[in-house]
Amino acid sequence: MPERILVVDDEVDLATSCTRLLESRGYGTGIACSAEEALEILAAQEFQLVVTDLKMPGIGGMELLRQVREGAAEIPVIMMTAYSTVEDAVEAMRLGAADFVPKPFSPDHLLIVIEKALEKRSLRQENQSLRDQLSRHYSFDNIIGKSASMAQIFESIKKISGTDISVLISGASGTGKELIARSIHANSKRATKPFVPINCGALPENLVESEIFGYERGAFTGAAKPKPGLLEEAHGGTFFLDEIGELPLALQVKFLRVLEDGRFRRLGSNQEREVDVRLVCATNRNLEQVVEEGDFREDLFYRINTFPIHLPPLRERRDDIALLADHYLQVYADKNGMEAATISPEAMDLLIGYEWRGNVRELQNVIERALVLASNNIVMPEDLPPSVKKSDNAPAGEHPEFYLDLPFKDAKEHLIEDFEKRYIVEVLKTFGGNISRSADHSGIDRRSLHRLLSKYHIDAHQVAADEQD
Repeated sequence: MPERILVVDDEVDLATSCTRLLESRGYGTGIACSAEEALEILAAQEFQLVVTDLKMPGIGGMELLRQVREGAAEIPVIMMTAYSTVEDAVEAMRLGAADFVPKPFSPDHLLIVIEKALEKRSLRQENQSLRDQLSRHYSFDNIIGKSASMAQIFESIKKISGTDISVLISGASGTGKELIARSIHANSKRATKPFVPINCGALPENLVESEIFGYERGAFTGAAKPKPGLLEEAHGGTFFLDEIGELPLALQVKFLRVLEDGRFRRLGSNQEREVDVRLVCATNRNLEQVVEEGDFREDLFYRINTFPIHLPPLRERRDDIALLADHYLQVYADKNGMEAATISPEAMDLLIGYEWRGNVRELQNVIERALVLASNNIVMPEDLPPSVKKSDNAPAGEHPEFYLDLPFKDAKEHLIEDFEKRYIVEVLKTFGGNISRSADHSGIDRRSLHRLLSKYHIDAHQVAADEQD
């Protein structure tokens, strides 16, 4: 359907000439001989742009502009007049005019101005649509969960939506910490600004600083030109530091200053820069314990832990498993152009009873695999991985015969993983959850031990607490 343009001018011949020109270029048109008539037409018909004379009998073009902006701000208004002055142009633009065309004007000039205004309108609509989609996708109303713990998290997001309070999201890998962070951003007053994430544990230590703070030309070998850091990209929006427990101590000092006064320096620069960000952090480690061990600054911990949110593992949210499974069946059916399936009661019982070491992320993988294997659009127990089909969900490693249905290499890897997990848990129990003493006893350096704790979702503090119970 062609875009429609309303031409408003008390000079009927000029208005008619404009509409003929526009119609020759494929636009739909309408004519109004006064601002009052234009407002009546706009109330009854849909137009994508208004071209109006400034000086007309009655209320005039400037007042028409005001009323259009109040009633339909998405419609661009182009002003034209033979009495062009700088003051008129400034006032019209201040009131929101898309452009200002002095009479007499050439047909090409008018067409260029109109095309430019319509293009800007289209871009604004597209950007708004993307923001609406983002808000819907990451709003807390669309995070799946009916358990009491998730209901509490929803309430927390509501309470902090209008603030800039720093948030620390804790939970095992795969529980959906980034999804919660994005939901906090989407429901905040910064929602139209950038959400910029960085995973501190996914980058080599020597790259984390340059990624966060940026660098100047010549700051190090290979720095051929200046590069702003992610912190600058997040200006006005939300900066999400995932796995902040992996942030090197030297950078913790530098980042603490950003939180204190909003200032930082790029690598290789003496110039101080200012940044305004809302900070959301996440970790799968017990940061209080890491502070006690001297690997995380206490002052930084208290700055980022203003509002803590804990995401429980999926095995503690069993009321949510059926909801999540049905949701991801539809998601992956849409993604792969397949018909949505259902889950048999027997298969659902197995899903609800499974340990879910990988949490929601593991559930996603299991559901996507089951959808592909399902016959007649029904997921049966045989469509689930061998690990999920264990009828009693006994702790891995106690029944190695369960791995006989796997190739030798895969069975061996599972047995090694079982041994590593059980060994680490037993050592932590022996030393009351103290990671330093456990590392010394086992001969594993602390960084490697932390990685194993993260890999197997072991909370040393919880292990110690369970042992005391």
